[in-house]
Amino acid sequence: MDPRQTQHPRFAITIFFTFLCVLLIWWVLPRHNANDIPLPIVTKAVTMLTGNTVSGTVTFTQTSPTGVVTISGSIENLDPSAKRGFHIHAAGDLSAGCASAGAHFNPFGKTHGSPSATARHVGDLGNIESNPDGVASFVFRDSLISLNGPLSIVGRAVVVHAGTDDLGLGGDDESLKTGNAGARAACGVIGIA
Repeated sequence: MDPRQTQHPRFAITIFFTFLCVLLIWWVLPRHNANDIPLPIVTKAVTMLTGNTVSGTVTFTQTSPTGVVTISGSIENLDPSAKRGFHIHAAGDLSAGCASAGAHFNPFGKTHGSPSATARHVGDLGNIESNPDGVASFVFRDSLISLNGPLSIVGRAVVVHAGTDDLGLGGDDESLKTGNAGARAACGVIGIA
């Protein structure tokens, strides 16, 4: 038998198995696409609040993507010794002033409530309290808001209201929507720091 005749089948078999191995390796190895790129973890965000007279700065910190968020800030020119509604609103659009920030951030469609209530908007952060000079300095924590993932507040707005938040206990429909917290005294968009 001529040796050239036996080389053609061996060559074809070698090519076939080489192709099969390459295909198997391609199938087994991980492939990356745009959805596989990890998002950066946000650990700090800040907003500068402005209104007709009320102004201030609020900082949000979160040590892990699923951890509790610490909210700290100082807001000036509030009414002396007063409680004022303090909320995260759904939109970071301030093109028409604080009014364009939309409603409270409420992705679960719940009624308004206190920060400790089981039924509350994600953006319900209760009241801040000013001292006799009209300055509210505060530090508190919230376990529902986040700087990461679907409950992220980054890009949304903080609104300080002109009235006291009744925490959803006012006994009327508006209480269950806004806490009867009144007009919007100051607002600012939350940005990554």
